Amino acid sequence: MSFIKSRKKFVSSALVSSLSMITTAAIAQQDLAELPTIESHSHTEEKAPSLKTDQSANPRFLAPLRDTAKSVDVISSKLIADTQATTLSDALRTVPGVTLGAGEGGNPNGDRPIIRGYNSESSIYVDGVRNATSQQREMFDVDQVEVIKGSASSLGGAGTTGGSINIISKLPKKEDFIQGSIGQGTDDYRRIVLDGNKNFNNGIAARVVVMGHQNDKPGQRNGAEYSRAGIAPSIVFGTDSATKATFSYYYLRTDDIPDSGVPYSNPTGAGTAGKPVNVKQGIFYGLKNRDFQKQENQIGTFKLEHTFDNGFVLANTATYTGSKNDYSWTQPDDSQGNVTYNKVWRRANSNIYDTDAYADQLSLRGKLNTGRFEHRLNMGVDYSYQSTDRGSYTTTNSLTAAQACGTGANKLNPNYGIGTSNGFCTSLTSPNPYDAWSSDRVGHGVSSTKTRNIGVYLLDNIELSPQWLLDLGVRWDQFNTKQTAYASVSGATYTVLSPSSINNDSKFFTYNAGLTFKPVEQGSIYVSFATSANPVGISSGDGSETIAAAYADLSPEKARTYELGTKWDLLNSRANVTAAIFRTEKQNTRIAVSPIQYTNAGESQVDGFEFGLNGNITDAWDVALGYSYLDAKQTGNPGVNTRNGVALDTQGKQLPNVPKNSFTLWSNYRVTPKLSLGGGVVANDRVYGSATNNLWVPGYTRYDLMAKYIVNSNIDLQLNVNNVTDKRYFTKAFAAHYATEADGRNAVLALNFKY
Repeated sequence: MSFIKSRKKFVSSALVSSLSMITTAAIAQQDLAELPTIESHSHTEEKAPSLKTDQSANPRFLAPLRDTAKSVDVISSKLIADTQATTLSDALRTVPGVTLGAGEGGNPNGDRPIIRGYNSESSIYVDGVRNATSQQREMFDVDQVEVIKGSASSLGGAGTTGGSINIISKLPKKEDFIQGSIGQGTDDYRRIVLDGNKNFNNGIAARVVVMGHQNDKPGQRNGAEYSRAGIAPSIVFGTDSATKATFSYYYLRTDDIPDSGVPYSNPTGAGTAGKPVNVKQGIFYGLKNRDFQKQENQIGTFKLEHTFDNGFVLANTATYTGSKNDYSWTQPDDSQGNVTYNKVWRRANSNIYDTDAYADQLSLRGKLNTGRFEHRLNMGVDYSYQSTDRGSYTTTNSLTAAQACGTGANKLNPNYGIGTSNGFCTSLTSPNPYDAWSSDRVGHGVSSTKTRNIGVYLLDNIELSPQWLLDLGVRWDQFNTKQTAYASVSGATYTVLSPSSINNDSKFFTYNAGLTFKPVEQGSIYVSFATSANPVGISSGDGSETIAAAYADLSPEKARTYELGTKWDLLNSRANVTAAIFRTEKQNTRIAVSPIQYTNAGESQVDGFEFGLNGNITDAWDVALGYSYLDAKQTGNPGVNTRNGVALDTQGKQLPNVPKNSFTLWSNYRVTPKLSLGGGVVANDRVYGSATNNLWVPGYTRYDLMAKYIVNSNIDLQLNVNNVTDKRYFTKAFAAHYATEADGRNAVLALNFKY
């Protein structure tokens, strides 16, 4: 694609532009006589930020989180800053029970969180509006991230089997400030974020956040590279009036060389058994001159809301989302049986996604008394339309896959095919990322998908008495998706003259109910039940949950979650503790009954327990701690599941990408008024990549450290050292062929400022 020119020049330009803005602001402040006074607050004078969050930013949560009958984990702005999380994947590692999957083969390479055992790729929201396109999300414009766990389609719409993620953006505030961070670290890490806010004192406030970033993958030499820049301006009219309008825009552009992963130790290439091969940490099987991933993502939002005299709020949010995801990367494939002979086939995976989406949400919320009962209500209508054109690259070579690394006697020769001009075969232990490759790469269309969804919902939180709260919710959705696929006529030449179209039209109800008992004001005990529906093609052509002729006419997959939990504020409400036991059942999973036919007959089940502690233990010590236990199994008919014609048994097996035990901890202690020391632990059990549990990645424990020193009231220095023991572990386990290795040890020193 042409929207990205040069990765290095791109980030350098963003850094220079951001630095020039800082310089201009600093010069402008020299003439204090002509400017209004900007009040500066000392770090030691301000109330310390907390890792505890009391209220969701999502207006569909009608009560404080303590009184909400559902598990919600909030990644606060303080936790994001303490850990220097720069991507959504970085931030989600602090939440137990959430793992990462990724696209393989025809699935896109982007954020794919798995919550409580189920893929939530299509259940990601930005400020309450679905934003499920395939992309790798940045944190520069994020205030906090809310992870809602358990079935909840009545809250957000289709999907949300295991949960959903709501990203809360930075918007204008009533104070004036210029703040940001400049960071440099190991592995060519460079990052700058500038955040400026202005209150014009006439009902108008504006804010802009800009970012430039680049780094190599920690622990790799001559391997993956990441480069991105973004800008997010916003303005609010009517900050203190009954009618308020908010305009915001978000733009992010990336230019990466993605990591290819490590193949499993499969001697036959049939995916029979194994964990990733035992090769040196930080190995890279990609081709620097062939691999790339370029993304462009933008969101334009207009929100208008009016508060009536009786307290009811009428709000309308309209958004446009544009997303491009263009990549070709190396899959270190073991399917030719080459790993046994110390060789890896460099298979090219590619996709070209171009998506435009429009959404409109109209809602009315407020309080209403009906006799002795008080109702907190939110009702509304959601509409969305998404159009996705998908293509791919055909990478042709004079050699077949088998021939690239050798057949017959040549296959046994560990040197055959390595270092040759075809570039499709490399050494298992000493790959050369600069191998030449001689082939043709042709981009072509594959499919066009158009999706429309309309939903109507009503949510009600009823205060039966000061001790008893009842949550009720119901939603009706109509989801229609149509995909047109383009047929190949010869080799890499494609035509639109003979398209074949398939569509799915689904209508479904989802609902939730919860009862909360408050023995005291500071605590609650709750029981809840909620359902979800996952229609065919929920990813709207831009994700892994697709539509195909074999299952186009099937009903939505249904799921339900039962939960019993408790939430308590402790230590004068400085901290809170939460605990829950739950069961999620997926009743009618789509399964194959033949290679060309599917049915809704599969079942799976997740039983679990979660515990969390967040907040300030003392004035100097704050903690974010979480533990999750997930017993996730295939419980019903697995359908026809074969590999190389051999039937595979998946019944009773652990669901892929789900650790039984996971634990996270982040702790920060203020040693002196100026010096703070912190650290974190992330631990996960073994994760299976395959439904048959024959491919896996080992469990691991990772340790991080942080030190922060306040130089003066406006500036502090922060050092983060991640994966301090340089532990080799894997973040994603694929269903076949390979797993993704995590970052090695790395360090970042940042200068943070606020004026």
